[in-house]
Amino acid sequence: MDIARYWKTIVDTLQDGLMVVDSGGNIVAVNPAAEKLTGYSAAELIGSNCRNLNCTGCDVYNQGVGEKWCKLFVKGESRAKKCVIVRKDGRAVQIIKNASLLRDSDGRAIGAVETFTDMSEIVRQQQEIMSLRKTFHVDDGYQGILGQSPAMQRLFELIENVALSDAPVMIQGQSGTGKELVARAIHDVSLRRSKPFVKVNCAALNENLLESELFGHVKGAYTGADRSRVGRFEAAHEGTIFLDEIGDIPLKTQVKLLRVLEEKEIERVGDHKSIPVDVRIVSATNRDLDALIAQGVFREDLFFRINVFPLRCPALCERKEDIPMIVQNFIEQNMIKSGKKILGLASEAMEKLMAYSWPGNVRELRNAIEYAFVLCSGGWIEAGHLPVKIAHPETRLSKISLEHPQNSREREQLIRILRQVSGNQSEAARILEVSRVTIWKRIKKYGIDVHSEIFSP
Repeated sequence: MDIARYWKTIVDTLQDGLMVVDSGGNIVAVNPAAEKLTGYSAAELIGSNCRNLNCTGCDVYNQGVGEKWCKLFVKGESRAKKCVIVRKDGRAVQIIKNASLLRDSDGRAIGAVETFTDMSEIVRQQQEIMSLRKTFHVDDGYQGILGQSPAMQRLFELIENVALSDAPVMIQGQSGTGKELVARAIHDVSLRRSKPFVKVNCAALNENLLESELFGHVKGAYTGADRSRVGRFEAAHEGTIFLDEIGDIPLKTQVKLLRVLEEKEIERVGDHKSIPVDVRIVSATNRDLDALIAQGVFREDLFFRINVFPLRCPALCERKEDIPMIVQNFIEQNMIKSGKKILGLASEAMEKLMAYSWPGNVRELRNAIEYAFVLCSGGWIEAGHLPVKIAHPETRLSKISLEHPQNSREREQLIRILRQVSGNQSEAARILEVSRVTIWKRIKKYGIDVHSEIFSP
């Protein structure tokens, strides 16, 4: 089969606009996609000059005929060039243009072929995304920390100020408020930003492992130490070390840490050789260190050394005006991971989020959105897609009662829930976040007559 005989059918099938011009820029052929893109018919285009489209990607040198009249005829081709052309109706269209010269058997330029890819829809979608980001203030934040509330703006100012010094910083706040993000922001804004940022979770390791993790050890320091190891302080040399949950450090380790802060030297476990370290200390805790000092489990002198500049991360319930922008950010992240097309939160769902107390702070909010993504297949996230304790907070007391049989009101509350769901034990179990077997056992335990007590008028 001679495929060349069918070139016109092939060209007419292309979704991209195609235009052929002669050596003077006069149009000699177009495909249907070019007609649709420009708004001109083929009869109107053929015979006219390509300059009539006012393409911003064209560099015309003169009005003559030949190889030097425009940039395309000088360079020989144009690849993936972003341009704007003007349609017949005067509307500007964003396009991507590719072009190549056509030469005869002697190598002389006899014309050119150009293709146009319509980028209008992509540009429109980008503009919509930018509009949404502005509407929900997705970009309003600091170093990856989202927040526009006065409490967060104050925190951002303090981070900016303390980052310019080497003073030890103590970050306090409830679990899930973003203490690690604050520590990272302090490092990224500081003069040490090109050096390491090393994190240690002090609550995750026992006393012996924590010392080795912080200060390193030499070979043979203890059973299983078959080789020497560099500690986190050495690894963070000239950078920042973030000691998360510092309130959980054992007293013995606190003594060694105080020595590091005072002398700026460490000793590896099992060694007596001092190693100088230049490290900026940032600590964090969700515990009351004053209470720990009073109990004798945290050294007061260490507290004064690490608490030179205290920062407090506000709880989410203290800055609820930030919830919409944080939610939008989590929605965008989950859309990328899941591939689902979620438009946002329905008004009732947002009201539920705004009314909830958020004991788990931003971390709990992120989990709630991930939960909603599992249930919501697309479109708007409704209140029913949210975790039960957020969507139906009134059932929380009932759940607590079920978990504590000694509560005298348990029977009545279970009956009330069963009436709400018309006796559906599976639905009652879902609302109360317990198993269906648990509901059945409670009905049996309290001798609840389902027919007379649940379905009675």
